[in-house]
Amino acid sequence: MLRGLATIVLLLLNMLLWGTLILLAGLVKLVMPTKPSRTRIVLALSWLAERWVGGNDAIFDLMLPTKWDISGIDDVRHDGHYLIISNHISWVDIFALFRAFHGHAAFIRFFLKHQLIWAPIVGQACAALEFPFMRRYSPEYLEKHPEKRGRDLETARRLCRRYRFIPVAILNFVEGTRFSRDKHADQDSPYRHLLRPRAGGVAFALASLGEYLDAMFDVTLAYPGHDATMWAFVSGKVDKVTIRARRLDVPAEFMTSAVTEPGDVRERFKAWLEQRWHEKDAELDALLC
Repeated sequence: MLRGLATIVLLLLNMLLWGTLILLAGLVKLVMPTKPSRTRIVLALSWLAERWVGGNDAIFDLMLPTKWDISGIDDVRHDGHYLIISNHISWVDIFALFRAFHGHAAFIRFFLKHQLIWAPIVGQACAALEFPFMRRYSPEYLEKHPEKRGRDLETARRLCRRYRFIPVAILNFVEGTRFSRDKHADQDSPYRHLLRPRAGGVAFALASLGEYLDAMFDVTLAYPGHDATMWAFVSGKVDKVTIRARRLDVPAEFMTSAVTEPGDVRERFKAWLEQRWHEKDAELDALLC
């Protein structure tokens, strides 16, 4: 318990330090008169955010006995544009993916619920870093307001286009939520270790970045022998974090607007993504045995 509490305190202090600096620099960005000057501020913000990631990694190395088994992060440039897709198990996943790509790719952005923008320091820092905040509408709300249907995906498309002008790695948890046995049963998932993949966010990222995208990486996360809750992790009970990344060859037809619209291309993309998920499920069989 003492290890877990001490680790959390150090992580909070690291977040407060770099989050406050990012927030202050974000206020400067608001008053920048031209697009080039705002772009320079965003690059500076990304540099600060990478120092936050480095601080977290140092804390983990100091406080935890966890071994990190990472492979497949090859031929990645810090000035590139990458799309990362991954399975989603725990809050630990975010720290694990930051660690895997830190020093290789640009600072990772990922999709956040819009409500998190009000989280003290963290929410405003993420907004300054131009994370995509997405609104989620209930089926009942959409029934009364059909004009809101598809608004999240349009927001994703607009923000991804903005990333064309800065180096970035965009992370998408394709399942849309963390894995649990209850969710697995509710979905009647055909996979042993995964929920069903959702194609919308990935499709819009591919279509929006298009020719600017340097590569797409499929990452498989595993915590062999452990239920990797955040508390178990910071308490030092997770002995090993396994991360396997592979570079995907994305068919050219999936990098056009057709992948976001009803039709044959979108159906082929869904089938292509489901095949990747079957391969990931088999890989998890081997990693978790």
